[in-house]
Order: sequence, then C-alpha cells, then structure tokens
Amino acid sequence: MKLKGEMVLELTDKNTGEVETVKETNMITNAVNHLLGINPAALWYKTSGEYDASLMWNDNMLPICPNMIGGLLLFSKTLTEDADNIYPSSDNLPVAYASNNVNSTANTARGSMNLTESKALENGYKFVWEFTPSQGNGTIAAVGLTSKQGGENAWGSKVNSSTPYLYIRNIDIGNLNEKKQMQLFHAVEIDFENNLLYAVSYKDSAVTVEKYRMPLFNIGLNEKLDDSTLTLLDTHALTCSTFTFCGSYTPYGTFLDGRDGYWYGFANEENASGSATMYWIRISKADYSFTEGTWTLPNAKLQIVGSGKYENYPEMVHKSVVRNGCLYALSYDNKGVYKINLANPADVTLLKLGFTSANKPLGSSGSSEVYLTMVNDLIIGWDFMIDVNDNVIRTAGTQRFDQNIGSQIFQYREYLTCFCSSYGTESHKWFILTPYLASINNLSSAVVKNADKTMKITYTLTEDTSGSTS
Repeated sequence: MKLKGEMVLELTDKNTGEVETVKETNMITNAVNHLLGINPAALWYKTSGEYDASLMWNDNMLPICPNMIGGLLLFSKTLTEDADNIYPSSDNLPVAYASNNVNSTANTARGSMNLTESKALENGYKFVWEFTPSQGNGTIAAVGLTSKQGGENAWGSKVNSSTPYLYIRNIDIGNLNEKKQMQLFHAVEIDFENNLLYAVSYKDSAVTVEKYRMPLFNIGLNEKLDDSTLTLLDTHALTCSTFTFCGSYTPYGTFLDGRDGYWYGFANEENASGSATMYWIRISKADYSFTEGTWTLPNAKLQIVGSGKYENYPEMVHKSVVRNGCLYALSYDNKGVYKINLANPADVTLLKLGFTSANKPLGSSGSSEVYLTMVNDLIIGWDFMIDVNDNVIRTAGTQRFDQNIGSQIFQYREYLTCFCSSYGTESHKWFILTPYLASINNLSSAVVKNADKTMKITYTLTEDTSGSTS
C-alpha cells in the first residue's frame, strides 16, 4: 500500500489571535504493511485449540483509518527518515499525542480528535486534532501518525500505562507435556528470522543451553503451529565452578539476553542491608565458551534478580534486564533501580525513582510474574519507565498483560510475545506494541506550544497513485 500525507499545524495565540502555520508532507513507514503482511508463527490463523481466542479485525484493526492509523505522536527532536524507523529511541519519547476520540482524561499531554471535521474521504482520510492551551505543551520538531491505541497514552502516562499493548492472540498450551513447557518458559532468546529458540537453565552445578528450531516463518513437512513442534538442534552443558543459583526451596537466579553476542546468568539473595553478593556467568553465543565469577556490590541493597522453579507448573519471576552492557535490578526498598556495569562491577549507580514504587507484576499476580522488562530500549516497571539516558518517568501503575507472565517478553517488529503461567494454566500470548510510527513528518523548523496557544493539526492521508511512497 502506497500512501501520502500532508499536514497543516496551526498555533493560535489566545491573547493576540496571531496564527503560526506550518505545512509539511511526510514519508510513510513500513508499520502498517508489516501488520498486513507479516504473520509470525501464523498468529493470525486459528491453528489449534477450541478455546483459543484472537482479536477481531473489524473495528480494532479495520478500517485502517481510524484504527491501525488513528492517532498522533509529537516529538521534541527530529526523527530519522527511514521506512523501518517504527519505534524511535527512548531518548525521543513523544511530548504530546492524541487518539481517534475526545480526551476525557486528566492527561495534559493528550489532545482530542475533532469528530466533526475528521472524516473518511473518497481515497483516504482527513484527521483533525485539537489541543487546548493546557494540552500538548513543549517543543515540537516532528510529527507521526500512529495507531488509535498508541495515541491514547503513547508509551505510558500518569493516567494509564496499559494502552501500548494490544492483546491479539491467546494459545492454550496446557496440553503440552512438562518437557515442552520447560523449553518454552526457559526461553532466553527467540531468533524470529532464523526460526530459532534458545533456552537456558541451571541445575546441579551446570548451565544447559538448548537450541531449538521453532516454526515461525517457514514450516516443515512434519511440523504444526501449536507450540509443540520444537525440534532440538543442539545442547551444551556448561559445568560451573563458581556460578550457582541461590536459595533452597525456590532457586533464585535468571538468564538474560545481553543483545551483545552473549547470554548472561545472574543469581543473588535479597539483602536489606550491607552489600549484595551476585553470582554471574557470561556465555558466548558464537561458541558457548563462558566466564563466571562473583561480585560484591558495596552498599547495594537488592531484591532477587529472578527465580525459576518447575515442578507441577512453571514458577518463574523476572526482576531484572540487561541494557547496553549494564544490569538493571530493583532495589530492596522499591525506591530505585540499580545499574551495574557488567564490564566493571565497581561501577554501580542507584537510579532513584523519586517515590516508592508499588512494585507489582506487569501481568496479574500468581505463580509466575514479571516485574521489570524492556521493549526496544525502554525499561518498564509497574509505575515507572527508564529511558535510554536513565531518566525516570513516573507512570500510572497499570496491569499491562491479562495473565501471569512466566517467561521473558520477546519482540519482533510490532509484535510482542510471551509464555504465561498461572498455577497450571499455561498459554502463549501475542500483543501489538501500539505506539508505532506509521508516518514520519519532520518540521522544517521546530515550533513551541505553550499555555498561551491552542494547536490544531489537520492531517490528510490519501492513497498514492503516482508510485511514490513519500
């Protein structure tokens, strides 16, 4: 689908009546084409499970306008004009946004759609958004169209933080045997392009790395699409002399993808005082060689970084992430997040939240829980986010996912997927990460919206019959 868009931005000074007008054309990204044309693991097809549930396309996704494209994101810095730039770095989070309806919330970053002037055209759609003097204030250097859900609260606000995650598919995997479920819940990385899943686990002084073929974008003659077709390709058992999980009844520890050519294992017991002791292992993805050791982290008071237990059902807890060579782990008192430099563990920084987090899981509470995760380069907790520059953004404490998440959360373009477990009820869920960029529109010169001005944005999106995508 080839589209073109034209935008008119009007700032009106409420005191003088002076109008500042900016007119721009945009480029269209691959976001909508991905959603229409990419189908990982055949998630849009009903493949098995009488009670499997999936999203209804009409009214949620279609018509494309004003659903898949029905929101607006405004940025303080320009955006890289690349069709695959669907999620900008978190150092440029939206300063304002709007959805396809009227903002009836207290969120002052959000404007409203003018439902009278916005309408379908013969070959497209005309969007009109309005911001009152108190709404959408800040520097605006770029504008992008997004989904209707992405325009409600962008990545999360003090009003609501659940709208970035649109639930699209639930697959019941409770009928899988224990071994199959363990493979899924121990997943540390999914290589979607190459149809691979890597699972890492610890038991009896050994770390086991298992490489599986998982049919994601091609399917073999003897494979199905119900998560039971995992073919073991390779196994490596790494005998440890130092690294170990902690605890007794419940093993405390976790494995994380460093996204730097290594998987990492960490294990600790929570400590309310003194210094933290952390066991660690680093495993090369290239040849499975590893190094291991122990850190003493002076004055660091940590919660456990995670835990994993599997008997009658998965009991998995995730409370840490790795980003850009650093481990981020929750503080014991819920008032901060520790940033630990993996190359220099003497370099430990406490990122203070500025408040005491409620520290609840991102899904519902139960046998398996995720308290800290990362999408793109944005770290997300129950009532806060941490951008790539380590700035803390307070948000509403909102349940993001509707079940206990038992695995880490894996991302492929606009899609998020995870394995969920709640006392013997296991499922595989898929979500769309909704604050994507459907278009990129950099302003020739940045403008400033303040409390003396109202703002009106008219965005006309039409089907391009000229063969151009810009």
